[in-house]
Amino acid sequence: MEIQKILLYYSFTPVADPEAVQLWQQALCESLEIKGRILLSKDGINGTVGGSISALKKYVKTTKKYPGFKKIDFKWSQGTGNDFPRLNVRVKSELVAFGSPAEIVVDQNGVINGGKHLKPYEVDKLVAERGDDVVFFDGRNAFEAKIGKFKNAIVPDVETSRDFIKEIESGKYDHIKDRPIITYCTGGIRCEILSTVMVKRGFKEVYQIEGGIVRYGNKFGDDSLWEGSLFTFDARMAIDFSTKTKVIGECERCSSATKNFYNCATKTCHELILLCDPCSQLDSNLSCVHSGSNARDAEMIG
Repeated sequence: MEIQKILLYYSFTPVADPEAVQLWQQALCESLEIKGRILLSKDGINGTVGGSISALKKYVKTTKKYPGFKKIDFKWSQGTGNDFPRLNVRVKSELVAFGSPAEIVVDQNGVINGGKHLKPYEVDKLVAERGDDVVFFDGRNAFEAKIGKFKNAIVPDVETSRDFIKEIESGKYDHIKDRPIITYCTGGIRCEILSTVMVKRGFKEVYQIEGGIVRYGNKFGDDSLWEGSLFTFDARMAIDFSTKTKVIGECERCSSATKNFYNCATKTCHELILLCDPCSQLDSNLSCVHSGSNARDAEMIG
C-alpha cells in the first residue's frame, strides 16, 4: 500500500466566486480519493487533507493552477486520509471563525498589515538576540496548550477563536505592547488574523511563525523552544516531533503525565477530556459532567 500523508495549507487571497471554487475542490478531491476539511471564503482557502502521497502531489499541482493559489505553502505532516471521517468542502464568511469578517483586509499578497513572518531559524535568532524580552503568544484554544506549547508562552484564556478579540481588548496584555511578540498556532492561519488584531490595537512589534508549529517542529523537533505534543483536529488528536517528546499534559483526574485527549461519552457533547491511560479505563471519567475541559472549536484546522 502506498505511503499516506496529511497536507496543511492556507492562502489569503481574493476569491471572486467561492462557490465555484468549492465545486472544483470537491470534484478534485473525490477524483483523487482525498479526505479532509477545506474551507473557502471571499478571502481565500484553508485546508487539511489526507491521502496517498501520489494523490496529494497531484492535488497540490492542480490546486496551484488557480491564480490566487500559486504561492500556497503546503506543509506535510504524518497521518493518513483515514484520520478524517469524510471529505468536507464548505464556504464560510471567515476562514477562521473570529466572529469579525471585517477584521482583516486581503489582497493578492495576503493579509494587509498583519504580523511579520519569521522562518523557524529566525524565531530562534530573535530569541537569541532579544532574550527574555521576547514573548511567545499562543494563538490557539487554551486546551490545546495543555499538551504542548512554546516555553514560557502566554496562553490566553480562550475556548474558541471568537474569544480572542475580547481577550485582547480586555487590557490584560497591555503591559507587553512594546515588547517583541511571536504569535503561533498549528499551521499559521490563526496567527494571520490574531497578529492583525494585535497590530490594530496598538501592539508595536508583532511576529508570526511562518508555517506555524508544524514547520517549526519539523525543523527543530524537540531540540529548541517548543516542548510537548501538538494537538490536531482530527483522529490523530496529537503528534510528536521526535522520539524524545516531553509529556507536559496532566490527567484531569489524577494529575499523572499524559498527552491523550478523549471525547466526552455524552453523545450531544463535543468536550475533550485529558486523561492518563488508567483513568481512561473508567467509564465514570469519560463524561464532561465531572470535567472542566474546554470545548473543542471544530472550525480550527490550522
